[in-house]
Amino acid sequence: MDLRTVALRPARRRGPRVPSWLRRLSGPAVLLLVWWLLTGTGTVDSATFPTIPDVARVGWDLVAAGELQSALWSSLRRVLAGLACGLASGLVLAVLAGSSRRGEDIIDSGMQVIKAIPTFALVPLLIIWLGIYESPKVTLIALATAWPVYFNTFGAIRNVDQRLVDAGRMLGLNRWGLVRHVIVPGSVPGFLVGLRISLANAWLALVIAEEINTDSGLGRLLSDSRMIGRVDSIVLVIVVYAVLGMLSYALVKGLEHWLLQWRHGYTGS
Repeated sequence: MDLRTVALRPARRRGPRVPSWLRRLSGPAVLLLVWWLLTGTGTVDSATFPTIPDVARVGWDLVAAGELQSALWSSLRRVLAGLACGLASGLVLAVLAGSSRRGEDIIDSGMQVIKAIPTFALVPLLIIWLGIYESPKVTLIALATAWPVYFNTFGAIRNVDQRLVDAGRMLGLNRWGLVRHVIVPGSVPGFLVGLRISLANAWLALVIAEEINTDSGLGRLLSDSRMIGRVDSIVLVIVVYAVLGMLSYALVKGLEHWLLQWRHGYTGS
């Protein structure tokens, strides 16, 4: 068969195209279906794992009492503050280390040491140094989110094509101009990968952070539910965490679509 004939043959018309965001909801929909089948048919005892209506009922009660909104807002404030500190510090350090050999010598070795230390192992020291209020919680989230951004952005900077850097120098760009117009745009894909990991780490660190003398937040709600044996409330908090994780993923996908319009990579077949 002539390959040219195959290449020129018009593609078959397909049915209506389903939006990508709707296709991505198929995975969570399958999980909800499995949950409904296991609990609704009695395969799993509702005392061990509650049904969807039970979780929806306790969620409605907490919303009506204002407890869920208050806990969600407290947790969001901590995550946003920790993310802002972690992303900013990770990005700045990556640019400094990636754009000069001296910066790499000073910064990268230290970041390698920090990466090797389990972040959650620092909780006792953070309590001793910063107390038991908001500072150690925000710091823990910042530490958990800084290193993914640093390492992925640093790697992306060092993968910028040297010919682009040489072309920028020939056009008269100074060091700051190279960073602004060549290095930073070229490192955006790596930064977004680090951002995706950092968002996941932020919610994971939040669970640990809110075990530190917390009077509000999703972690406190989870802890209180565990103490009184309310499995339906525990599952509700887990569902809220899952929804927040999905929204974080959607945010990164939106940023990728906006910032990487110029890049046309393989998207599967």
